[in-house]
Amino acid sequence: MIAVAQRPWCGCLDGMSDNGLFASCTLGGMARRGPGFAIILMLRYVLETCGTVGEAVTALCRIPVTQLHNVTLLDGTGEHAALFLGPRREPAVTHQRACTNRQERMSPAFGSALRQSVLMDALGDPSSMLTGLTALFFEPPLYSRKAAFTTAYTAVYRPAKKRVDHPWPGQRWSQTFQHFVPGAYTHDYGNLAR
Repeated sequence: MIAVAQRPWCGCLDGMSDNGLFASCTLGGMARRGPGFAIILMLRYVLETCGTVGEAVTALCRIPVTQLHNVTLLDGTGEHAALFLGPRREPAVTHQRACTNRQERMSPAFGSALRQSVLMDALGDPSSMLTGLTALFFEPPLYSRKAAFTTAYTAVYRPAKKRVDHPWPGQRWSQTFQHFVPGAYTHDYGNLAR
């Protein structure tokens, strides 16, 4: 598994298994809590035990989650799903191609609604190429330097190629299962807009 790990429980925010299953999470927009598991542990479990989007959907729908979260899934065949999960709600499984920090009933005035709209427009444009889509993640409203809601990192997963690229302004780090090179990168977030 190649993943962005989250301490202290060794869970992950996003990642890809060696069979090409990709999973990532975003917050669901509200601070509702209930009994269940942390999403970072659920994603690690899914990446370690599931091989397809269908298997991952089945697992995520049966495991209770402690907070509102969204999970985006993609596998090497192109199958994809976006799930809206949370305590005291039934899981919603959609075929959305992207999701932001909001669930189905979030106010359109919420900033995540604008980001969702920009993503869906870009993905719906037949002339869009991967380089152009990636560049969008370094422009507002997808990219933010605000201290309260900063963009921590961007990841471009390619399950069919079993490759991930982590681009930052002026820097790119690529990893594959075939040529994985351990290392570290530290990004300076010192000049955040207030």
